Amino acid sequence: MTRLVDRRMGIFLTGLFILTVAIPAGNLWMEGQPVPSYIVSLLGKYLCYALLAVALDLVWGYTGILSLGHGAFFALGGYAMGMHLMREIGDRGVYANPELPDFMVFLNYQELPWFWYGFDQFWFACLMVLLVPGALAFVFGWFAFRSRVTGVYLSIITQAMTYALMLAFFRNEMGFGGNNGLTDFKDVLGFDLQSDATRAGLFVLSALALTAGLLISKAITKSKLGQILVCVRDSEARTRFLGYRVERYKLFVWVVSAMMAGVAGALYTPQVGIINPGEFSPANSIEIVIWVALGGRGTLVGAAIGAILVAAAKTLLTGWFPEIWLFALGALFIFVTIFMPKGVLGVVENTLKRKKKPEPEPREAEA
Repeated sequence: MTRLVDRRMGIFLTGLFILTVAIPAGNLWMEGQPVPSYIVSLLGKYLCYALLAVALDLVWGYTGILSLGHGAFFALGGYAMGMHLMREIGDRGVYANPELPDFMVFLNYQELPWFWYGFDQFWFACLMVLLVPGALAFVFGWFAFRSRVTGVYLSIITQAMTYALMLAFFRNEMGFGGNNGLTDFKDVLGFDLQSDATRAGLFVLSALALTAGLLISKAITKSKLGQILVCVRDSEARTRFLGYRVERYKLFVWVVSAMMAGVAGALYTPQVGIINPGEFSPANSIEIVIWVALGGRGTLVGAAIGAILVAAAKTLLTGWFPEIWLFALGALFIFVTIFMPKGVLGVVENTLKRKKKPEPEPREAEA
């Protein structure tokens, strides 16, 4: 365990533990005066983003796979959980149909599509949160890595994948709510999603999922497998020449990363209250890359910090200066790429090292 939790990870997890206790307690105490309910959901959403950033850092920072389509895995996990939440509404919808969600009644569906079967069970939805993104990642990675598609070509293909999914999910006949997506969720496992206790519970679950994601990623990167992944990142041809089946290692970490992104999406949906095709937008996937670059590529903890910082800045700037937010985000990415190659975490750690470095003792004057 101590091998997994180094100083950097220990500091982050300690801070996360304090927040996990303080935020829900501050919300449930004195009727939410110290910490309003919307802050709990907002911070829970940031933690989901942090888990998504860690998932991307695992494949980009340690394996050199620059994915511009991780938003697809995130959205698929969100849709899997959203389908369960829609089924849990039952006859409490606008049209009071116990079998069909409201959007299907509106679109004149006569029966539930086959791919909605099973989603009335929570355990089945949780299974799909992992299996659907994992299966897509496996099929995509199987063809891409065996064909030795790398570099910018692989990035373009990942972006094409998420763009194609976005166009497909926009279609009403796909059975996922079309442009409006899935919304109007009532409860999960019988707990009212609007109650403070449920919001606090989802926040705690998001923190636990982020902790698990960091520890799993750290375990992978610290193992022999992780060393091979770094070799693949630094010189794929040389690693293959040494006899390693590079495509298998890449496929494994790619699928694990996709599953982590799916879990992040599943926790995001009930806290935000909606999942729609906009989550497949290529711009969202590019934004994830900026989170990792800002925090520090190949650090895991830095990726999580970068996601939280950018998401918080987005919340503030889109309220104060909505017209310039995208320009600010682009300028931030350029600045980090040029002046902060190791991200915010690298700058902070280098600054601390310089402060701790003892000054050389003055030489005694020669007699």
